[in-house]
Amino acid sequence: MIDIIDKKDCVGCNACVQRCPKHCISMREDEQGFLYPKVDLDLCIQCNLCEKVCPVINQAESRKPLETLAAKNPDDVVRMTSSSGGIFYALAEKIIEEGGVVFGARFNNQWDVIHDYAETLEGIKAFQGSKYVQSRIGETFQQTEKFLKAGRKLMFTGTPCQIAALRLFLRKEYSNLLAVDVACHSVPSPKVWKNYINSKKDISFDSINFRDKTNGWLNYGFSLSDKNNCVFYQKSSENVYMRGFLNDLYSRPSCAACPAKAGKSGSDITLADFWGIWNVKPDFDSHTGASAVIVNSSKGMIAIRQLTSVNFEKVNYEDIIRYNSALIKPAKFPKQRIEFWQKFEHEGIDCIAPIVQSMQPSFFTRLLRYTLRMLGLK
Repeated sequence: MIDIIDKKDCVGCNACVQRCPKHCISMREDEQGFLYPKVDLDLCIQCNLCEKVCPVINQAESRKPLETLAAKNPDDVVRMTSSSGGIFYALAEKIIEEGGVVFGARFNNQWDVIHDYAETLEGIKAFQGSKYVQSRIGETFQQTEKFLKAGRKLMFTGTPCQIAALRLFLRKEYSNLLAVDVACHSVPSPKVWKNYINSKKDISFDSINFRDKTNGWLNYGFSLSDKNNCVFYQKSSENVYMRGFLNDLYSRPSCAACPAKAGKSGSDITLADFWGIWNVKPDFDSHTGASAVIVNSSKGMIAIRQLTSVNFEKVNYEDIIRYNSALIKPAKFPKQRIEFWQKFEHEGIDCIAPIVQSMQPSFFTRLLRYTLRMLGLK
């Protein structure tokens, strides 16, 4: 029976809730806005199926990739509306054209991030772009299983822990499933996100972009737009929500002990930003973004080979992780995280900026870190 004593031992994947045959597990939100399972002991039959689908209890071994690539979608519009090189869209487009189903994360009408599915090219557009909030999985594992059993081709995208949970939930390999995980820094609190976006209630907008590339892929910003114009824009380095997220002030506790990074998720393909491409493949660098593609299975290899219009270049795995350590390393929480949660209840997002400012290293330390990172030494 699932019993969460230490919160770092739960990724909030909802697999246990969906697999329970007696429907005796529900997800409850804690004081930080994260969901955790609660078991109704009067209904529980001690079958332990909940434990068998838990990605923390059942961690896989790391796998070495079969192939690693730099990649760019040739469509400039697709790249501009994607977080990196537009490879998610290329894969999803292929699935849809073959009559399949694509699962991904989108915003709902309240600007919460939820997992959902789409069966049209128009529908997959909502899944494009990073959403720096933990998505609510809901019943999408159950929906996925039904589609797979019906013989539909299906692509499921999510964070490494979500893909690991899906694999355990399904309990068997499906030839018609393509599992794709994305590089994950960590997942921030939906409660903090809600507090932040509510602070923008005086602005009229109908879309949110965490990775606005107006000033380029490297200098991305956070923006809110209506149907015709951008109505709010900030560099990510100046946006209070992004600054707190990138400093891990309000990431989920389990992100400090991620059970699914470094090839442990069971995905067929891993997608990431190819930071450092300008050093590895200077001629491949792009103002609008480039993706790192890590192929983890023969099924993933076939899917990539079918993207005949996409620009690919073979690269070394070490060159990818040198500039994107989030692929293999868990989040490292700062000591100021405790201070943040103490102040957030009373001050809301107003407490973020001064806390982040207190964390900033000296100019010379920042210069040294930047130099080492550009040289691929850190």
